[in-house]
Amino acid sequence: MSTTARRFTARQSGLAQAVGASLIGTTIEWYDFFLYSLASATVFAAVFFPTTDRLTGTLLSFATYAIGFAARPLGALVFGHFGDRLGRKRLLVISLVTMGAATALIGALPTYATAGVWAPILLTALRLIQGFALGGEWGGAVLLVAERGEAKRRGFWTSWPQGGAALGFVLAALALTVISHTQTTAQVLDWGWRIPFLASAVLVAIGLWLRLSLEESPVFWQAQAEVRASGTAEPSPLVGVLRHHWRDVLVAIGIRMAENISFYIVGTFVIDYAVLKLGLNQTDVLNCVLIAATVEFCAIPCWGALSDRLGRKPVYLIGSIGMGIWAWIFFGLIDTKNYTVIALAIVVALLLHSAMYAPQAAYVSEMFGTRMRYSGASIGAQLASLAAGAPAPLIAVALLKDYGTSTPIALYLSAACVITTVTLLFAKETKGRDLTAVTPGSGSAYPPSILAEPVTEA
Repeated sequence: MSTTARRFTARQSGLAQAVGASLIGTTIEWYDFFLYSLASATVFAAVFFPTTDRLTGTLLSFATYAIGFAARPLGALVFGHFGDRLGRKRLLVISLVTMGAATALIGALPTYATAGVWAPILLTALRLIQGFALGGEWGGAVLLVAERGEAKRRGFWTSWPQGGAALGFVLAALALTVISHTQTTAQVLDWGWRIPFLASAVLVAIGLWLRLSLEESPVFWQAQAEVRASGTAEPSPLVGVLRHHWRDVLVAIGIRMAENISFYIVGTFVIDYAVLKLGLNQTDVLNCVLIAATVEFCAIPCWGALSDRLGRKPVYLIGSIGMGIWAWIFFGLIDTKNYTVIALAIVVALLLHSAMYAPQAAYVSEMFGTRMRYSGASIGAQLASLAAGAPAPLIAVALLKDYGTSTPIALYLSAACVITTVTLLFAKETKGRDLTAVTPGSGSAYPPSILAEPVTEA
């Protein structure tokens, strides 16, 4: 068997297992993360910040939610560094356990009524731990899939871990919906809200078993072997990223602005907008989000497959341009107070979001060399989360409080779409890049920036 054939066989080996383990593990971690964000919009204002008016309490609740994003770049640096040095699998196991433990402990926290100011302090500390763990999750999960299989189907396969975000959101929303339907408001605020957080421990045990049984990325092992064979000193992955791929980090940040902001406004802020501004039933609005997230989960692999045919950029542009237009229609439909129309508005918004989110994993993975891919992908993604996703609900709630109308929020969202669209227009296509051809020792350890030269497609 030729060297090329052996490499292809190694990449194909365990692809289905890698997809399954990445999807389930990512689903669990995003379940934990979104459970917090949904609880911020529905429960935490009353449980941890009861001394303020409802809208101010929600703003403070979202502030603790945003603090978790501050730890994500640090998690990206730490997990990215060791993931590029020790392997993707080990760090993904650590991130899963850390995230799950923090989430379960949130379910055991005392409330403001019993612990006073210590309750929100402890909540904030656990939120920081959540953010740190999630900062290392995304990059490793998508790389375990991206570094296997054929380049011509990479968009499809790497979209499945992306689907874990939508599926995790569905599980989180479903958990809170079931509780709200089976308990009174007093019971939910007293103890019912704890159940979904404590249940995370069971989900983590399942995800841990799957990830421990997974083989390490063959592309990573090949890169390690080439480094050892070369006998040369290897620079820090972070140094390599900053020296050779700083432009690509900026691209990763730019393309995530519209994706990140739109998701948190459509998926979390819209609940508070509909309840506080329009006086709608919280459970019914949550059901609308639940339906839309389910549709998005089904749409993500379809968009991923389309990116293998058309390219990452065209599919991504459909999402960013479409979302920029839909932002002005979205709130008008929500303002109808008709739940069917509201569900339609959120479904379309998340379909446009999925057009950006589905090709994102392959697009960002293809920007970086193997020995710095975990670091580069994680740093770019999490810096964008800090700049976009973290303040999005805070800014939206503040705009609503100051202006009392959705127009500034639509302007904010469409501005983010302009940033993403302009970034994409200046970036190069990466579809078809051979990830094994950009490893140290192969003669092209540092692939050209996607802002510098076009990529030859396979």
